[in-house]
Amino acid sequence: MDGVQVSFWVVMLLVVLAIAFDFMNGFHDAANSIATVVSTGVLKPHQAVAFAAFFNFVALFVFQLKVAATVGKGIVMPGVVDHYVVFGALIGAIAWNIVTWWYGIPSSSSHALIGGIVGAVMAKSGAGSLVAAGVWKTVAFILISPLLGFTLASLMMVAVAWLFRGTPPQRVDSTFRRLQLMSAGLYSLGHGGNDAQKTIGIIWMLLIATGYASASDKFPPGWVIWCCYIAIAMGTMFGGWRIVKTMGQKITKLKPVGGFCAETGGAITLFLASGLGIPVSTTHTITGAIVGVGSTRRASAVRWGVAGNIVWAWIFTIPASALMAALAYWVGRAVL
Repeated sequence: MDGVQVSFWVVMLLVVLAIAFDFMNGFHDAANSIATVVSTGVLKPHQAVAFAAFFNFVALFVFQLKVAATVGKGIVMPGVVDHYVVFGALIGAIAWNIVTWWYGIPSSSSHALIGGIVGAVMAKSGAGSLVAAGVWKTVAFILISPLLGFTLASLMMVAVAWLFRGTPPQRVDSTFRRLQLMSAGLYSLGHGGNDAQKTIGIIWMLLIATGYASASDKFPPGWVIWCCYIAIAMGTMFGGWRIVKTMGQKITKLKPVGGFCAETGGAITLFLASGLGIPVSTTHTITGAIVGVGSTRRASAVRWGVAGNIVWAWIFTIPASALMAALAYWVGRAVL
């Protein structure tokens, strides 16, 4: 596509829309970072959001841009993306995020964006324009990330129970109240490192498609990186309290030791995925970890009906956001 045919102001409008999505991602997924630390009483809500936002931003200095490269260059064939595709993808993702936030459903902003890209691209030129390896790698981690979070968190919970056997409960609680600050910080770091890069990737995709960046560039422009990390941190500052209640209270009741194990298991999963350049869902990851912690006590400690409703939201996220994005693509062709 010839970049000079696209108005500078149209490109800037789409950049602003992408940053708005990034802000909403932080807002929508704030619960992933803070639900456990709030529900265990280690931090008050306003302290927790500031704490999480800080580590969301600090992730800028920790992680390489492998996830951004996957989203920007590894999901769609070169030359297919145009500004209509980006518009459709963003509107589809934002629309699904609004629906799930309104009903307090902890769905995945990440998969909403991937679904948006897939739907808009298919509306333009069919499934043949997608990079199968990139799409399937993301889809596979819909299952892998919560299972890995579940496994790591439950194993940690068993190990902690064994290591602290015979220790007075008050001492265990006091110890893990302090340790949970570390685990919450690590989880927020992983959240910022994986999620901010998805928006960096779609803006990079837009700039390449419209001629404002080159496909041969190894890194996106610096201003894109800074804007996206600031936006997700600010979104986290505003928080998503409807979802906090579901994540921190409705799935299972948590104590500081459980919160520590869930956050640490989730953080390890996110660090691994970011290192491999795989855009995963922080929502799926922490939900799996929380269920893992609850299941080590007894199966009835987990409210499986609530967890089941969340899983259904996961299943529908990509097709629902893809459908919304396909419709938005055709609207964009008419108005942009």
